[in-house]
Amino acid sequence: MQSPLAVLYPAQCVVCATPISDDHGLCGKCWAEMPFINGQACEKCGAPMIAEDEEDHLLCDECMTTRRPWRAGRAALVYSGAARGMVLRIKLSDRLDLVPPAAQWMVRAGRDILHPGAVLVPIPAHWTRVVMRRYNQASELARAIARLTGLQVEPTALVRPRRTARQEPLGQTARFENLKGAIQPHPRRGAQLAGRRVVLVDDVLTSGATMASAAEACLAAGAADVSILTLARTVKGA
Repeated sequence: MQSPLAVLYPAQCVVCATPISDDHGLCGKCWAEMPFINGQACEKCGAPMIAEDEEDHLLCDECMTTRRPWRAGRAALVYSGAARGMVLRIKLSDRLDLVPPAAQWMVRAGRDILHPGAVLVPIPAHWTRVVMRRYNQASELARAIARLTGLQVEPTALVRPRRTARQEPLGQTARFENLKGAIQPHPRRGAQLAGRRVVLVDDVLTSGATMASAAEACLAAGAADVSILTLARTVKGA
C-alpha cells in the first residue's frame, strides 16, 4: 500500500519528471540515454576506455601526460547529453532534488575508493560564488554521499582564499596556472586531514587542474592518501 505522501507526490524521473515506481530514479528512456561509465576506465580520472585485455591500471592519454597528484579517480557519468543537463541543473538552477540520485551513482562508481575510515572533502568554492549561488554543489554531493556510506565529511577542511578567473575559456596550461596554489588547507580545520585517506568530491572533472590544486593542499595538510570522485568526466568527442 502506498503512503499518503507517495499518493500526493508520486515518484518522478529526476530528468524528465515522468512518473516512475522508484524514488530518485530514472524512467526507462532517460536511463537508456544517461551516459553511465561502465566497464574499463582510466585509473586516474575515470574516463571510459576500450582495451583488448582487462587491466587493473589503465591510463588515458591525458593522464599519461599530465601530473595527477592523487592515487585513483572515479566518475559516474560522461559529461554529455542528459548528464551534462543534470550537472548544470544542480550547479546553476537550484535543482538540489537531483543530488540524492547523483550521489547514489557516485557511490556505485566509487565503491572501491570509499574505504571505511576515509574522509570526504568537497572542492571548495570562493565565498563570493557561494553567496551568489547560495550553496556549493560539491559540498551538497559530499554530504549526500556521506549519508549513504556513513563516511565522515569535512566541508571546510580546504579553502579557496582568492577568487580565480573562470576556467572555461582557458587552455590546458592556463587552467593549471590559474589554479596553482588557489586551494589551501584551512589554517585550523585542515589538520583534520593529517594521516587520513581523503576522497575529494566534485561535480565535473575537466582538465584536472582544480583537483590537482586540492589534492596538493590535502597532501600539504598531511593526508596519507588522496583519491577523487566526480559525478561526471568530460571526454573528447562526447
